[in-house]
Amino acid sequence: MAKLQALLFDVDGTLADTEKDGHRVAFNLAFDEAGLGWNWDENLYGELLAVTGGKERIKYYLEKFNTDFEKPADFEGFVKGLHASKTKYYVQLMEQGKVPLRTGVEALIKEAKAAGMRMAVVTTTTPENVTALLDSTLGKGSESWFEVIAAGDIVPAKKPAADIYEWALAQMNLKAEDTIAFEDSRNGILSSSGANIKTIVTINDYTQADDFSAAVVVLDHMGSEAEPFTVLAGDTFGETSLTLSLVTKIAEA
Repeated sequence: MAKLQALLFDVDGTLADTEKDGHRVAFNLAFDEAGLGWNWDENLYGELLAVTGGKERIKYYLEKFNTDFEKPADFEGFVKGLHASKTKYYVQLMEQGKVPLRTGVEALIKEAKAAGMRMAVVTTTTPENVTALLDSTLGKGSESWFEVIAAGDIVPAKKPAADIYEWALAQMNLKAEDTIAFEDSRNGILSSSGANIKTIVTINDYTQADDFSAAVVVLDHMGSEAEPFTVLAGDTFGETSLTLSLVTKIAEA
């Protein structure tokens, strides 16, 4: 039987509610700076989450929701510049402590670190965004707790493709059965399960109606003593928060 050797964490929506309160806000600030007059409200942003990756999301918006926009001659450069501006504002929001970690996240990560459990970040967001979130929530230097940061454009095909998880496994010299992933969305579970990795899902407002039939456990959040999680699917062995012991039981069951 496989023994759990590493925890693989998605970022946006899993570690923190960064989509609604971080990325969406930063996109709107970038649009304002560019004088575009665009505004992504919460409902529209929920629809845009069908596509992973910030640059890809801008393109999707123009293809499906703002088809009258006249694209500049250097469209790729335009998108890249807009996304860079958005990243700048996102980092500022993180530095201001605008987005806290979700319930139970800090406790699990710190317990895993203390136990010497290997950890990695596996996400489509940029490395700068990962650093900004970790620095603002877990403290400067906390990025070093994660053996691998698989982020951004490190692989050509982003989630729901399995490539980013397969890349992380290769970097860590691990097999899928040695690990467990933490995700929050349909694109995320398609990516992790596509790499044959057992996955625990914590839903959020944007993803609560997604199909998570491929997950081993689905929860409303990771839980704590003060705020127990609600089990939506799977077996948590009667426990009410995601301790390292429980995660190990789930992974090795």
